[in-house]
Amino acid sequence: MAGLGDAHARFLLACLAASILLTSRAQPTTPTEVKVGFIVDAGSPVGKIATTTIPMALEDFYAAYPNSSVRVRILQHDSGGDVVAAASAALQLMTVQGARAILGPQSSVESAFVAGLATQAQLPVVSFSATSPSVSPATAAFFARAALSDASQADAIAALATHFGWRRVVPIYQDDDYGAAFVPFLVDALTAERTEVPYRCALPAAATHDAIAAALLRMQSEQTRVFVLHTRPGLAKNVFAAAVETGMMAEGYVWVITDGLTGLLGSVDPPQGVIGLTPHVPHTTRLRDVKKRWAHRYMRDHRDAEPAQAVMGCYALWAYDAAWAVASAAERLSPGDLSSPPGLVGGKGGPTDIAGLGKSRSGPSFLRAINDTKFDGLGGKFELVNGELAVPAFQVVNIMDSGRERIIGFWSARHGLSRQVDSGSNESSGELRPVIWPGDSTVRPTGWVQPTSARKLRVAVPGNVSDSYKPIVRLEVDPATNQTTASGFVIEVFEAAVRLLPYALPFEYVKAASMPYDDLVQAVGNGTFDAAVADITMTANRSNHVDFTLPYAATAIAMLVRVRDQRSNKRTWVFLKPLRYDLWLVSAAFFLFTGFVVWAIEHRANLEFRGPASYQVGTLLYFGFSTLVFAHRETLKSNLSRFVVLVWVFVVLILQSSYTASLTSMLTVPQLEPAVADYRELQRGTAMVGVMNNSFVLRAMMASGFPQGRLVRYPNSQTIHECLLNGTIGAVVNETPYLRIFLKTYRDNFTMTGPLNKTGGFGFAFPKGSPYVTDLSQAILKLTESDEMNMIERKWFGDPNDDGATQDSGPFTSNSLSFNSFWGLFLITGATSLLCCVVHLATFVAANRRELPPHLSWKDWLSSLFKLFDDKDPSSHTFRVKDDGSTVSVRNDTVASPLAAQSELGSPLSAPYTSEWSGTASPATGEIELAAGGQEGDEVAPNPVDSGENGRGQ
Repeated sequence: MAGLGDAHARFLLACLAASILLTSRAQPTTPTEVKVGFIVDAGSPVGKIATTTIPMALEDFYAAYPNSSVRVRILQHDSGGDVVAAASAALQLMTVQGARAILGPQSSVESAFVAGLATQAQLPVVSFSATSPSVSPATAAFFARAALSDASQADAIAALATHFGWRRVVPIYQDDDYGAAFVPFLVDALTAERTEVPYRCALPAAATHDAIAAALLRMQSEQTRVFVLHTRPGLAKNVFAAAVETGMMAEGYVWVITDGLTGLLGSVDPPQGVIGLTPHVPHTTRLRDVKKRWAHRYMRDHRDAEPAQAVMGCYALWAYDAAWAVASAAERLSPGDLSSPPGLVGGKGGPTDIAGLGKSRSGPSFLRAINDTKFDGLGGKFELVNGELAVPAFQVVNIMDSGRERIIGFWSARHGLSRQVDSGSNESSGELRPVIWPGDSTVRPTGWVQPTSARKLRVAVPGNVSDSYKPIVRLEVDPATNQTTASGFVIEVFEAAVRLLPYALPFEYVKAASMPYDDLVQAVGNGTFDAAVADITMTANRSNHVDFTLPYAATAIAMLVRVRDQRSNKRTWVFLKPLRYDLWLVSAAFFLFTGFVVWAIEHRANLEFRGPASYQVGTLLYFGFSTLVFAHRETLKSNLSRFVVLVWVFVVLILQSSYTASLTSMLTVPQLEPAVADYRELQRGTAMVGVMNNSFVLRAMMASGFPQGRLVRYPNSQTIHECLLNGTIGAVVNETPYLRIFLKTYRDNFTMTGPLNKTGGFGFAFPKGSPYVTDLSQAILKLTESDEMNMIERKWFGDPNDDGATQDSGPFTSNSLSFNSFWGLFLITGATSLLCCVVHLATFVAANRRELPPHLSWKDWLSSLFKLFDDKDPSSHTFRVKDDGSTVSVRNDTVASPLAAQSELGSPLSAPYTSEWSGTASPATGEIELAAGGQEGDEVAPNPVDSGENGRGQ
């Protein structure tokens, strides 16, 4: 019975459980409520936007996800812009009302205080409007920024300044945490782009119209005309009103507003021509639909609002996405987090006891869920990186009439400025659309004007300068008016460079006492002077105290010595000097080569090139070298040899003329050479050496090991001239500009010699870190690339080609002629001779190939060919005479007398022969006897059979 009772009880319990389960399934599940605090200044422009946007965002979220298991309930508190009220509201939300997270507070000051409390309580705070870098997740672990930090737009503003060429920018900011925290980031970004911030203008939030106007008038008296405005909308509206009244919205001025003002244009009412930055928002169908509904709802919630304010700007987009992110994160909370008590646990104090705050159990999980939330929001892709909203890109807008925006370009950290967003093309990168500037101007403002109250730079100029060096720098002070006037090459270059600066640089010349330039450089470094403009050579030691501009004049260390005429010492062999050794050798080789080619072509057919070997060698040498004076007497029979000699005689004519001209120059022009060849010779000698007063050259020479006892200081050029002439000093070592000035006056007896040791050049000195160094260096580069620098040099130093500063510009030496000057001529004559020789040899081989036995070794064949080539050519017209149209042939060893040779016609064709002196013709053969001229005895003509075998042309 007991067993049956237990079974019956278990059955009843199972039925009851099934009934309860079926009942729970039949009824809808009630979503879990998650309370989220909302702290805002409801009366401010941002507060009005937020009170409309956040409820609308939650409604849209749950309309998109109707089956959500969690519902966010907003607990709104109005702080009225007061930090204490915001802190009190936060404490009440955390300790009494059970909020698991807080949206807001609105301002950065409130957010910083509330974020500190929330971090202690481990409760997430999500801000959609606190953009100041003074509060960040790095300083408050439970703070998340669903808006862009103001620091993210600093690089975009600096890029604008660089793009438009503005080298000075003045920030105007609100004197609180919102404005002051942004300025350091802006200054750093501008400085990185080499843009100066000459001063800053901080305005209190409650500044009156008169106070704002007074501050603007002070800025108007300065030269900068580019202003970056970063304030709250109310103060910005007053600033623009005062700027219009003071004329600072006219042509030539530039105003740039940050995204905090561009997102609230309806509350700022900026004039036309202002440049603004705003986060780039992709245009979507959803955004267009939300904007329409939001505008209607905003006007319904705020009956007194103006239609221009019903524009969904960046703050509305950030608030919408922040509420969406909180609702999405709440969906991902675990059941354990949702079941935990909503308030703080572990606290020891009451609702207002800050030190006794407990900790939220769900806070850490809620914060992780918020930071991990990613979705496509109204403002673009929503993603928190290290608790900060990622920066996609900024739009650069131009404010038109009635607050309308006109997009002129985009900026991103990846592509910089461009006409298209995220454009990597070369066409749009770095370019913006045309801008309408204040005053309806389309001309890009320079960003500066001549100031009326700026402090002038005190530029030090050496006062006690010798008259010899006044072309370099000179300073005169009128004793009556105490007015300072500076002139010279250095001064004119400095003033020309200042004119090329993209801003005005007021300065005044100050006479510097007589001191070494090392001391003058130190005076600039310690602030006694703002700059030094002089012929200061840049050295490593001086650069430790100041910053130098790029050199505006190249300099080098050289020697100045007397010159002496060396002709008397080299008279004996002067005839060899016109030609250098290589030209002598090549000329001699070509004399021999030409003689050989002529002999090779002529000796078989020309009796004047025949005879014993010694006679032929002598004829070869004589003929080759006799062409030097055109005294060759041998008659050439071959057209090939005539062509060779014709080309060679032309080359000899040019060589002879060049030799004569060079020798004449050497014998008549003074051969001036430096008395001291180089620095080493000077150092080995015993002569005294002059060095200019206050020059670093003295220290440099001593460092190189030059004896100090041989160094003599001199004050001016006149002293140098006298000491060099009377032999007191043997040389002067100085920089080239000073030596050129000396040579311009005393150029006849002196020259600059020795290897030029390069120096840093002349530069302008400024204190360390001066922003003018870079700008003036760029101006000097522009000046150097233009013709103005050459004009300045010619004005003060004359034509550099006529100063006699170098040996190349004066009549000191007559250089020997080398083979390089004539190698083209030798190439022509060599190719001609070689070609004619080859043609002759080819003709010889072709004509005599049958005379050589076919079965010979190559050595015997060459020997036979050589013997045949050395023999006389009986077929030549010089050995043939015609009588009645038939050819007379002679034996190969017959030699005609010179008289007979000279009587031959110079034609390759045989001519008719009429004998008037000797010989009787044979009626059978037509042969005659020829007088041998006593060379080989009388020979008898061969019989017809032999003539038929050995003779040619019959």
